[in-house]
Amino acid sequence: MAADTGTDGAPSARLSTYEAFWPFYLAEHGKPTTRAWHYVGTGLAMAALVAGLWTGDWRFFVAAPVSGYFFAWVSHFFIEHNRPATFTYPLWSLVSDYRMFFLFLGGRLGTELRRHGLAS
Repeated sequence: MAADTGTDGAPSARLSTYEAFWPFYLAEHGKPTTRAWHYVGTGLAMAALVAGLWTGDWRFFVAAPVSGYFFAWVSHFFIEHNRPATFTYPLWSLVSDYRMFFLFLGGRLGTELRRHGLAS
């Protein structure tokens, strides 16, 4: 179950464990379109990191977080209409973004959403 949220979409009480944060994170990505934009950003960020390692060009390392956050933040502001969890929980949000991405790729995200009482 997701945490209660304030008017800005942030939890009304600070979450103190990752186990409490994960359902909140999933709820903040409730719309499939929001998640799709995250997948685009995460995929581009990963591709930029690989390209940077492959070529040694530092610009790819700059492009990685820019592309990842750009698509995610656009989806929060214009689709989900909430505040990105990154602003309050930067490390947990990063971990959760990749967790959600790989659950999606593995076909297990729907099960995880249902497990937390969220529609897939």
